[in-house]
Amino acid sequence: MKIYDDKHIKNVAFVGAHGSGKTTLAETMLYEAGLLKRRGTVESKNTVSDFTDIEKERQTSIFATPLHTEWRNYKINIIDTPGLDDFIGEIISAMRVSETALMVVNGQHGVEVGTEIIWDYIDRFNRPTVFVINQIDHPDAKYDEAYNSIVELAGKNAVKIQFPHKMPDGRQAIIDVLKMKMYVFGPEGGKPEKHDIPDEHKELAEMLHNELVEKAAENDEELMELFFEKGTLNEDEMKLGIKKGMLNLELFPVFVVSALNDMGSGRLMGFIDNVTPSALDMPAEQSLEGEIIEPKVDADPSVFVFKTKYEPNVGKISYFKVKSGEIKSGDKLINSRTGELENLGQLYIINGKQRESVEKLVAGDIGAVIKLKTTETSDTLHHPEHKITFKPIQFPAPRIRKVVKAANKNEEEKLQEALKKIHSQDPTVIVTYDKEMKQQILACQGELHLAIIDWILQKEYGIKAEFDKPRISYRETIQRSASSSYRHKKQSGGAGQFGEVHLKIEPYYEGMPDPDSFPVRGKEEEKLPWGGTLMFINSIVGGVIDSRYLPSIKKGILEVMEAGPLTKSPVRDVRVIVYDGKMHPVDSNDISFKIAGANAFKQAFLDANPKLLEPIQDVTVKMPEEMMGNVMTDLQGRRAIIMGMETAGKYQKIKARVPLAEMYRYSTTLRSLTQGRGTFTSEFAGYELVPQNIQEELIKANKEEE
Repeated sequence: MKIYDDKHIKNVAFVGAHGSGKTTLAETMLYEAGLLKRRGTVESKNTVSDFTDIEKERQTSIFATPLHTEWRNYKINIIDTPGLDDFIGEIISAMRVSETALMVVNGQHGVEVGTEIIWDYIDRFNRPTVFVINQIDHPDAKYDEAYNSIVELAGKNAVKIQFPHKMPDGRQAIIDVLKMKMYVFGPEGGKPEKHDIPDEHKELAEMLHNELVEKAAENDEELMELFFEKGTLNEDEMKLGIKKGMLNLELFPVFVVSALNDMGSGRLMGFIDNVTPSALDMPAEQSLEGEIIEPKVDADPSVFVFKTKYEPNVGKISYFKVKSGEIKSGDKLINSRTGELENLGQLYIINGKQRESVEKLVAGDIGAVIKLKTTETSDTLHHPEHKITFKPIQFPAPRIRKVVKAANKNEEEKLQEALKKIHSQDPTVIVTYDKEMKQQILACQGELHLAIIDWILQKEYGIKAEFDKPRISYRETIQRSASSSYRHKKQSGGAGQFGEVHLKIEPYYEGMPDPDSFPVRGKEEEKLPWGGTLMFINSIVGGVIDSRYLPSIKKGILEVMEAGPLTKSPVRDVRVIVYDGKMHPVDSNDISFKIAGANAFKQAFLDANPKLLEPIQDVTVKMPEEMMGNVMTDLQGRRAIIMGMETAGKYQKIKARVPLAEMYRYSTTLRSLTQGRGTFTSEFAGYELVPQNIQEELIKANKEEE
């Protein structure tokens, strides 16, 4: 493939709901451009895009797949994305490096669940968008309803460029109001015949044309003056105005195609070539160092890695976008995160699993390189003497958590390596080890996402994994003060052990005043690794306990706090006042006072009205208004406290505080309650008291386990 300059490269992310036809449209475009001799189909499992075994088995896109095609001296980089929001990380990565989102809408169903969710992310990224209504030749296609659903989603800035027409002889036609021509297709699609617009549609076409002219003129003062002067704009002027409208996010062109039967794809590619923005048209990006980085060829090279993939017999593949300058095979660039020097080796452009080597790539282009050492998704590579760091991709927080372990204990190390690679490929998969609960947690986007991870572990890495419900990290604390003493005495011939400790414990809070009833001879504030505070106060008078034994008393108390008396959960927010005790001139030692301190604390703790605390999540649920009642009822059944409600367009948002223990499988429940149209975010808010009946159940369960 020839090397294109930065003005002739377009990057487009194909997005849309599951089953809308993104993969088929991408396949048709590659075929139309002559890169394929025959088109594959999803059903035949031979498309360029869905090439992995899991995608073939499920007949759906799971990974974002970079492709490229050429059309009339332009290079179009296509990233075909999944349509299910369990794989939202793939969609976000694709949009991060694309100048245009091409939203494919099923002509039979209009805007669907996936479309609405993806539109939220397009909105966040401020991406110019083209809507494409697919399957216009299907007997059940409802063009008007599909278009109206787009207007409902995107507003009146969704403007028709084309609409379908059925010829008297049954052939499919597309009327284009930008070019004011009708394209008539044969049964096999392909290159159409050009006709004048028939009389029955002339008035509508002229009205839509005039609306498009006005919309194009609105986005540029010079064009507006021309429009007032001439009363219209020519095609080139309209294209300029449409591009500016797209960049301003005030114009969303709407096209129609039949991807399966190759109708309208050539015209759509022509529009991408001539109208949609290139990297040069988009606002320049600011690096984390505060520098404005423009996508110019005559600048120091920098690349942004937006995707990582591992393939059998190949290894690690890093997909990147050249953000500035140009890069050549063999170039050495610095990873801004690690400081490591990376050798780019051979450069490739990609069509699914096919890689074509190229000598160089220029600003605005997308390519791949194999076997980078330390580079991961979201990393920046830059010239050794010019540090540049681009803002990393912000992936959504996980929605489900599971304990994961190898079914065969001998494969635990192998599982760790596999999970590390899975996270590298998909940063929305997060694996952590909970030291407190002694369990490995895998967090991801949903049950389907988890099923795919399980499939990959079994089929690609040969590992059978087990997934289970995570245990909850409770905390223990006290609600009133209590005093206790403990004497540790042990005699076994020779020197024995002796230590006696008298102490008082109280609930601790930030800013708490010093005690009135005891002298404060020393005070240590211990910030606990599991959260909360131990305030340790020395109130010993008269040297009844030597000061050298106080650290041992504190150590014994901390050991009890690490595994509390109620449920072996960590204890937090306690003040301990050591005010009296006894020691022996021969038998007293550190271990004696450690044991005495631990037992005195444990006794006092059980007398101080101990309570369990549970982790609470701040949860925001977004759903269509008509589904709000069911969602609210379900949240209340999860012991949620509703903090507020607000309107977000045609959606409602509920903000609530929900115990983490009640959030298990919430993603699946919400999907069922809202028919897949609801989404939620969840983040840790703090700890709150567990209701008494639940506390009793947890204590009983802990005793039974012991």
